[in-house]
Amino acid sequence: MSEVLADITEDAFLGGQLLLKQKRSGHRAGHDAILLAAATEARGGDRVVDLGAGIGTAGLALARRVAGISLSLVEIDPELAELARANAAANAIAAEAIVLDVTADAQAFAAHGLVPDSVDSVLMNPPFNDPARHRGSPDQARQIAHVATDDTLDAWVHAARRILRSNGVLTLIWRADGIAEVLAALSRGFGSLSILPVHGEAGRPAIRVLVRAVKGGRAPTRLLPGLVLNDESRVPKKEVRNILEGRAVLQLAEP
Repeated sequence: MSEVLADITEDAFLGGQLLLKQKRSGHRAGHDAILLAAATEARGGDRVVDLGAGIGTAGLALARRVAGISLSLVEIDPELAELARANAAANAIAAEAIVLDVTADAQAFAAHGLVPDSVDSVLMNPPFNDPARHRGSPDQARQIAHVATDDTLDAWVHAARRILRSNGVLTLIWRADGIAEVLAALSRGFGSLSILPVHGEAGRPAIRVLVRAVKGGRAPTRLLPGLVLNDESRVPKKEVRNILEGRAVLQLAEP
């Protein structure tokens, strides 16, 4: 790495199949990224872009499952991009880490080889906390990673739509109470939506939605049975443990 980053931890994901270094403070990789990877359909040879990749968790988890993808990790924070680059190398995964603002224009994307209509699959975990209800962190990096502005989702979906080829697939995770925002953003250029609600516990409202959308798709929207993360004892259910440990995928990832 170009500089020594203090206060770094190394954490195991996918049941130890993926070891990732990340900063102890600020945004920390967790279940959302692994669920996103498990919801993303890809095949060997596909060009895949992880927008807002952070330390690379979701993209690298996907690459661990699907061999032979061409993976680009796009991240605005140079330190996190450096960690993503190092994490890919340490796990023997071929991936490029690109320092780039997801909201940048087409010319900025093209300068990094991300030209329009060139990508098979995009996955993304945008900042999604509502600033009106979320007390922002004094840590600027954590604030950027977590808190959405009014146009965050539209801008990120626009970036994905621009680089995806026709019939390319976007997979994203967002807070469940913002599903109307997701549907509105995807109404421009996407269709064939599949929506998976994610519940922390049975009988409780969903906390996340995972959404698969096809550029130019025309099939009806599908609302899938919800995924419940924890049992009555608040312990992850067996099917969820299998997903988090890399032994299973979510229905969205199945062709």
